[in-house]
Amino acid sequence: MPDLKYFQNLIEKELKELDLNVEPLRLYEPIRYMLALGGKRMRPSLCLIANHLFDGDIKDALKPACGVEMFHNFTLLHDDIMDNAPYRRTNQTVHHKWNASIALLSGDAM
Repeated sequence: MPDLKYFQNLIEKELKELDLNVEPLRLYEPIRYMLALGGKRMRPSLCLIANHLFDGDIKDALKPACGVEMFHNFTLLHDDIMDNAPYRRTNQTVHHKWNASIALLSGDAM
């Protein structure tokens, strides 16, 4: 079985290929920013590992796994607002970089 880094790299590549350069930029730029902050990508990697363990086709599992990561980041974005956190992964949180309204709408769009 491939190691965890293999699955994490697949997720990273797929997230980078998402077309988030669309209008309105004020909505999608914070999403790109949030996803670019990185992270361990454990949740989507576990989806891909489970898919692998049951002999599934990785191509069928990749987009749903990325959906899990998007949902997780949505919860982090909203949690940062609730906690009034200034930083996430040593970078400014979305609501501090933009504002709370944009952060809420971007999180909802995720």
